[in-house]
Amino acid sequence: MPVEPYSLKDAPALIESLFPAQKISLESYKEQMAGSGKTLTALGSYWKGRKSLVLNKACILGCLLPATNDPEKDLEIYELLMGMDNLSFAKRLKTRLKPAEILSLIKLDNIYQYFDVKPEGSLPLHSPVNVNDYAGTKVTWKASTSEEQKSILESKVLAQKSFHQLVDEGHRAEEIGDTIYDHVWDIVNAHLGTQANSMPELVEQLGIMRFGHRPRVADTFAGSGQIPFEAARLGCDVQASDLNPIACMLSWGAFNIVGASPEKRKLIEAEQTTLASKVEFAIDALGIEQDGKGWAAKVYLYCVEVRCPETGWMVPLLPTFVVSKGYKVIARLMPDVVNTRYDIEIISGVSEKELSAAEKGTVQSDGRGSDPYMTHSVDGVTYKTKISTLRGDYRKDDGANGNRLRRWEVSDFKPRPDDIFQERLYTVQWMRAKASGKLFDYEFRSVTEDDLKREKIVEDYVDKHLAEWQEKGWVPDMRIEPGDKTDEPIRTRGWTHWHHLFNPRQLLVIGLARASCTAATALKMAYMANYGSRLCRWNKSRDNALDVFYNQALNTTLNYSCRASWTLIKFIKDQFLYSENPINTLVTVENIEANSISSHSDIFVTDPPYGDAVKYEEILEFFIAWFQKNLPPEFADWVWDSRRALAIKGEDHNFRLAMVAAYKRMTECMPDNGIQVIMFTHQSGTIWADMANIVWASGLRVTAAWYVVTETDSALREGSHVKGTVLLVLRKRTENLSTFQDDLAWELADEVKRQIGTLTGLDQKVKAKQRGMNLFNDADLQMAGYAAALRVLTKYAKIDGREMPQEALRPRQKGVKTIVDELVEFAVSTANCFLVPEGIEAQVWDNLNGAERFYLKMLDLEAKGEKKLENYQNFAKAFKVANWKPLMGSEKANTARLRSAVEFNSSEMSPGAELTNTVVRGCLYGIMQLVKDKESDVVLEGLRGNLSDYYHSRERIIDIADYLSRKLESIRPEESRNAAILRDLVRNEHS
Repeated sequence: MPVEPYSLKDAPALIESLFPAQKISLESYKEQMAGSGKTLTALGSYWKGRKSLVLNKACILGCLLPATNDPEKDLEIYELLMGMDNLSFAKRLKTRLKPAEILSLIKLDNIYQYFDVKPEGSLPLHSPVNVNDYAGTKVTWKASTSEEQKSILESKVLAQKSFHQLVDEGHRAEEIGDTIYDHVWDIVNAHLGTQANSMPELVEQLGIMRFGHRPRVADTFAGSGQIPFEAARLGCDVQASDLNPIACMLSWGAFNIVGASPEKRKLIEAEQTTLASKVEFAIDALGIEQDGKGWAAKVYLYCVEVRCPETGWMVPLLPTFVVSKGYKVIARLMPDVVNTRYDIEIISGVSEKELSAAEKGTVQSDGRGSDPYMTHSVDGVTYKTKISTLRGDYRKDDGANGNRLRRWEVSDFKPRPDDIFQERLYTVQWMRAKASGKLFDYEFRSVTEDDLKREKIVEDYVDKHLAEWQEKGWVPDMRIEPGDKTDEPIRTRGWTHWHHLFNPRQLLVIGLARASCTAATALKMAYMANYGSRLCRWNKSRDNALDVFYNQALNTTLNYSCRASWTLIKFIKDQFLYSENPINTLVTVENIEANSISSHSDIFVTDPPYGDAVKYEEILEFFIAWFQKNLPPEFADWVWDSRRALAIKGEDHNFRLAMVAAYKRMTECMPDNGIQVIMFTHQSGTIWADMANIVWASGLRVTAAWYVVTETDSALREGSHVKGTVLLVLRKRTENLSTFQDDLAWELADEVKRQIGTLTGLDQKVKAKQRGMNLFNDADLQMAGYAAALRVLTKYAKIDGREMPQEALRPRQKGVKTIVDELVEFAVSTANCFLVPEGIEAQVWDNLNGAERFYLKMLDLEAKGEKKLENYQNFAKAFKVANWKPLMGSEKANTARLRSAVEFNSSEMSPGAELTNTVVRGCLYGIMQLVKDKESDVVLEGLRGNLSDYYHSRERIIDIADYLSRKLESIRPEESRNAAILRDLVRNEHS
């Protein structure tokens, strides 16, 4: 008879008490580094800023699992379900451990219980033993040893490795499938009181215990579908919604393609085959990609051509004459004096010297960031004209930029003869199968008359059918609306409609695919558009045609690559990556605003737009334009328009109002014991006040916050922005509590101290079990401190008689702090007071300014080997160090560091500098003088000169110098020794 489950209705969620952020960061990083191997990327790599599936899983499980009075056991269960325990890692191994390796590293009472040894009896009975010491001995697994037993022995070996090593050497947990959980259910069920034998069963039972039914998870900013897909795969019912129809299409694809059943997958694959065959047949019938000698086109390279205003010559605009580095191919301009133009000769197999000389083409830059210019020579005279001059750029009365470029019309698909910018095919890469094997010969050729005849066939065919195709919706006729990102093609090329971003050959191939696409193959068609546009660059190092959305803009280019039809059709043929676990729960996709939802959900997990977020409402019109007519029935009810005016964007008052409207509606659609997780990038200095405003005005309260690194190294190198994600955990504010600011101080301090103390205590308990890895680092404790402070603030509806939800909605006035700003500033300051580095007395810490705290705190992290730039960014904000970069010796993403005492020299001594007249600066200056062998008297005199209250600061100088000596020991030993000398000099000096 089944056991009646106990209720979790009012139980705190695990994510509100603990969250192994460091481990989740490593797992998330691994997934992000998988690139095209990520589960949902194949649906549309043009969607940027995806949150990893493993992070989404961690959040959803954290919301469902209870926090008990045994946090160590809670953590153990959580890691079992995340596939992060040693036995799970044994299953995740990319390469199974060899018997000899196992025997050398673990203790066994009877080697022969698990292994066959030849010659028999040549090894001792017990391990560890080095098999290499026994010449000629061979060890293999016994046939009777089960896979489970092998994994158990391997897990004992893995227990000796760091978590970082385990993640690095293993597959992602999602790649293993359900077998990764085979060993967990007895332990999990005993702790939770469940009777599950699979993840969906566990999720359903936890949902019933907490909400009375299978949990319903919603994401109202669904984007590419990462969050709702993972929720559905875990076994939740899911509501995904987004204002952007392309986001909805990607979410639909996640559920219905990646999460499809085996039967449905066969149907999808049949649809792909049918569509590819139709397009291939149509292209072959035109005969436009074969040279008649056994060679087929692979890539066509085009460039803009323009008439030089000084010479009257038509000049091809080529930023480089190098076509292929690998095949050593260059383009050479051959003057045609009669027609005042250049023939373009393609030369292969040139020397390294010729290849290097060809790097500079007819478009060059002065290297100072100004407009590039066109350059060419006639009769020995070189002529230079800025590209902006060729366009005829000018400033309108309203301040906007204009130019002399003709604005293309809806019927245009190529330049007209009198246009300023013409377009020219300048080389074709051909390929032919080798006589044997599957390899090909490749060659680049100059453009021939036959090539131009084939170009004319394409142009005539498109010209004949364009109006019909646009009417049927096979090719876009949608106008490009001006905007931050969409102004670029209008201004630089005169393109006014989205189909202008595609040349005739691309319109032909993609249009044929669009004519017959189903819902599933529509996603493939969009993928083709991303790789088949006039915006596609040519990679001369890899001979590869690149995509449009390599970044988050619509970048026009003066030369571009055009894939032959078969390379675009290949995208249709390529199989989708399917999930190991088909989705079997109720899933819904809606194309609506976040504040318009009507369905009720128990858990909301959202990654909303914020600040400098990607302008999807503009750039994705590139795809929307292809889907405005004759839609597959699955997409027919959506609004195929970006609805820019409704998109939430920016950081101003209107942004906050829009966010409040969205989150207030979510709160209304959530039960009293529901939970929300908001993911946001921590970039803005006003982020905590903004989030407090949104939380208060939405009827929510903060219960926890965690910091997770979610970006790859390459992303980190792109700039000096924080590349992590803050998880803000929220509940409904169901009580109408009130308090006064005077009383808040004590409550804030107590709550922050309790929170940081709890996490630090748990960290110490589990550290030995985690092979020395900290469960929480300083950034985690910082976030937990902020969360604790916000938890206190946001539980109150009224402070000092003011209604906080109304206060939160007041517009900001420049330079004026609101009560919310003051409260959050006070709360964050309270939290930072508890982030005292190990080795500094609290009394000393209290008397330091923000820059001193920043320097000493970061030195503490450097001594622990932590050198991520994001740590410096976060703590600079935490300690309110506006001008922190002069304190840095390096700002590299993964090897950031502070300036050394010697590197400071005499800088940061002038009035207004962050460290001027501080004890820390005085100590660093003294250390620098000692390193340079200055006499003791000179050093002490320098201290007295640099510190106006030297005699009152001597004890602090001694403490700081002692701290510097200890922290610098492993980083800069010479400065460490001189810091100790400085400490003793001041200590022994007579007053």
